[in-house]
Amino acid sequence: MSEPTHEPIDDPGPATPDDADWTWVLTRPCPDCGFDPATVEAAAVPALLRDAGRRYAARLGEDDARTRPGEGVWSPLEYACHVRDVCAVMTGRLEQILAGGGEVVTFANWDQDATAAERQYWRSDPDVVALEVTAAFETAATAYARPSGTEWEWPALRSNGSSFTAGTLALYFVHDVRHHLWDVTA
Repeated sequence: MSEPTHEPIDDPGPATPDDADWTWVLTRPCPDCGFDPATVEAAAVPALLRDAGRRYAARLGEDDARTRPGEGVWSPLEYACHVRDVCAVMTGRLEQILAGGGEVVTFANWDQDATAAERQYWRSDPDVVALEVTAAFETAATAYARPSGTEWEWPALRSNGSSFTAGTLALYFVHDVRHHLWDVTA
């Protein structure tokens, strides 16, 4: 993972926390980014993840990658750091489901806002993050190509009690990365 740069970059302050329960995107289209869970097949997930990785890396090459579009809103760089870390979390969660062999597993909580502050996303080097995000999406795509047949139905619970299967976790993950692509290009 990228280390913060050594150049002095002022802390822009925290982004506005997102404490919404986004599990509703598993049952209906997102009015913002257009994601529709009914149109995504499990077999398409690896290609969608690889495409997203390329698009984030390309966005990091733009001049305004470090610029926050408004107070409390992450810059494209910060979003790219976030989705890089989301890839690791969602890959780990899928691996946990598969290791559970069909038994219900429970995911540990992950605080995305604490991670962003701790890792100082705003100080990261966009060129380094572009490489990291591409690698993270490739790792995730490889993992999401593994499940087959009934493994997609194997269950899990999030720490807040939301239930998932490997299949709905894949949809939730794809929405998250697509939505943040919308965030950095809208």
